Amino acid sequence: MAVSLNGQSPGDKGTRGPLRLEKGHSIPLREQVANSLRHALVAGDLEPGQVLTAPVLATEFGVSATPVREAMLDLATEGHVSPIRYKGYRVVEISPDTRANILQLRSLIEIPLMAQVARDGVEPEVLEHAAHIAQRSIDVAQYGELVEFIRLDMELHLGLLETTGNDIAVRHVRSLRYMSRLTGLKDLVATGQLTHTAQEHLQLVDAIRNGDPEAMEAVMTRHLGHISGVWAGSGED
Repeated sequence: MAVSLNGQSPGDKGTRGPLRLEKGHSIPLREQVANSLRHALVAGDLEPGQVLTAPVLATEFGVSATPVREAMLDLATEGHVSPIRYKGYRVVEISPDTRANILQLRSLIEIPLMAQVARDGVEPEVLEHAAHIAQRSIDVAQYGELVEFIRLDMELHLGLLETTGNDIAVRHVRSLRYMSRLTGLKDLVATGQLTHTAQEHLQLVDAIRNGDPEAMEAVMTRHLGHISGVWAGSGED
């Protein structure tokens, strides 16, 4: 199911992308709504200071208000939104200092673990699936589907990290990724540059296929650098 806060269809190149409920009967509706909102927050589709209400979001998603209220409670607990009495929830702003701290932690965790993935390798079906997601992320980047791009980016990285068996690291990386605000993605779509950084997903896959941890470290360092650079609307060295 795909819905939009401004009536756009999934393929439209507008300032706000569609909200999608995750597919899969095994995922509770509460978590589907929460994940969709998390991805929209990362993509910058839900802006700092914006007030969200359960009835409006429920209408947009085409679900009852109950799972939306439950999802908003989860987001409030995680620090993504703050409650406003009798009104709803306000989207919390992530400061540059907080963004820098997130990047530092992610670099400490993800770069060595992804190098481990490249060194140890993965099962053929895992590599094939990763390659498919990487290519799909390039396709959706081309069409400006930012929320879907974030979802695929999340699936690719976390899926590869899970092969290390370090569930604690995966849990923390997931939380840190949801705290990111990649507000510069819209500008990259407008200039046709998002596909360039999306190409790095294929480079990650190639590093694993070639068993090259040094190449993995290099591409991950560059990839994570976008968080405080072009993906955040800033320049990069």
